[in-house]
Amino acid sequence: MEIKRLREKKDVYRKAVLRLKEALDEDISNPLVYDGVIQRFEFTYELAWKLMKAYLEYEGIAIVNSPRAAFKEAFKAGLIFEGDVWIDMIGDRNLAAHTYNEEMAKEIYERIKEKYFERFVTFGAKMAEVTK
Repeated sequence: MEIKRLREKKDVYRKAVLRLKEALDEDISNPLVYDGVIQRFEFTYELAWKLMKAYLEYEGIAIVNSPRAAFKEAFKAGLIFEGDVWIDMIGDRNLAAHTYNEEMAKEIYERIKEKYFERFVTFGAKMAEVTK
């Protein structure tokens, strides 16, 4: 992969984080907000681990084929911090994608807002730094 392609992936990821922020800023009195936030979380999560994978492979650090492996290697490489929170995302992403009930949606929404969003932002900043 060329650095140009890696930067393009980083830009797509950055836009996804901004879209997630837009959804989190919406008034939660509308129940559709939960669905929108969770959907945007899912694609931001996918872009995050795939960007980690691309960077790790570009740098020759590791070959990874799953989110768990990407998070572990990215943590070792100093791309992300609080690796346990990233591992927790795996469970919530799988719950959101394969099961649905209103209470679960609200719980996942809260974790996205309180824990995951800031990790996405921090990772984006780190990627901006390392792909200058």
